[in-house]
Amino acid sequence: MSLYRNKEFYYDPTAGAALSHVASEERRKERKANHIYRPLTYIVSPYAGDILVNVEAARRYCRFAVDQGRIPLCSHLLYPQFLRDDDPEERELGLFFGKILMDHCKEVWIFSDGEFTPGMEAEYKRAKRHLQKIRYFTTDCQETGGPGYGGADGPI
Repeated sequence: MSLYRNKEFYYDPTAGAALSHVASEERRKERKANHIYRPLTYIVSPYAGDILVNVEAARRYCRFAVDQGRIPLCSHLLYPQFLRDDDPEERELGLFFGKILMDHCKEVWIFSDGEFTPGMEAEYKRAKRHLQKIRYFTTDCQETGGPGYGGADGPI
C-alpha cells in the first residue's frame, strides 16, 4: 500500500486509510454487480436425428438462455463429447447424468416447434413429476404457451 500525502506533501495515514476503504468498497460493488444471481436452467431440445444441426441449435438456445440471465445446462452438448451415444450403456449413463443435472435446475426450457422426441418427452415428464417450472419456446427462441402452442400441458 502506498502512503497518502496531503497537498503539503505530508504523510496523512487517516485520509489514506479512508480513501483506501472507499476504493475497496467501489471494487467490491463492481464485483458484486458482475456476479448477480443467475438461476440454473435445463435446456431441452432434440439431439438424435441430424446431430450436427441439433447441436448447433442447442448452442443457440444456450446462448439465448445466457442472454436472458440464466446459467444453461444442456446435457446433450456435454456428455456426447466423452460418452459414446452408440453404446447403449454409455448412452444410459449420459441420460442418467442429465436427469441428475435437471433436478438441480430452477427451470426447464423446452425448445420445439411442436414435436417432442422420445428423449425430450422423458425430460418433460421428469420435470412435471418434480414440479419444476417449464417454459416453452419455438426453435426461433420465441416463448409460447406450451406444446402445440395452445397452452396444452404436455407433449403432443
